[in-house]
Amino acid sequence: MSRRMQDKEKAEMIKTVMFQTRAEPYQINPEYDSFTRSTVDCDQVYENLFIGDRNAAMSKPFLRMSGITHVVNTAEGSGIGMVNTDEDYYKKLGIKYMGLRLMDLSVTNVLKHFEDVANFIDEALKNKGKVLVHCYMGISRSAIFTLAYLVLKRNMSACDAMACIRKKRHIHPNDGFLEQLAVLDNKLMRRASDTSY
Repeated sequence: MSRRMQDKEKAEMIKTVMFQTRAEPYQINPEYDSFTRSTVDCDQVYENLFIGDRNAAMSKPFLRMSGITHVVNTAEGSGIGMVNTDEDYYKKLGIKYMGLRLMDLSVTNVLKHFEDVANFIDEALKNKGKVLVHCYMGISRSAIFTLAYLVLKRNMSACDAMACIRKKRHIHPNDGFLEQLAVLDNKLMRRASDTSY
């Protein structure tokens, strides 16, 4: 079977896990005031790792209250579907920032950024930080980078990473992103099998 077919097959497996795994009922954090609860969409999906929407990323009171130390904006820019924040936006909060100008299109190359984002998240978590990965809605772009982090740094398979996150948040990366995650997963599996001989 060709690598392209293996990647497509793996992407379908990841998608199956995505549709079969249901998020646990939403638990409102009692520390958040009623305004924050009604305007911010954010979930902790792994220890000290959060996925959220633009409102979570732009609510300085929420970020302060949640103890967020690092932000990854996977939709940096202005325009439809983008979140117009940058390093300066978070400077007074002491939050470290990484921004990527990515559209939520299946042809967008996210694979080339997986390693850099995973390293940024990993470094933050190793130093006892809390990381918010966000896009406009917290469903596709932010999710694919959080999945890639779990695959690259927590040695999860892509299917296990999907199940882990879907138990905490309703994510739905687009098909092109899932195929790129499958490419990463298959590459790591081939590398592991090559070194085991």
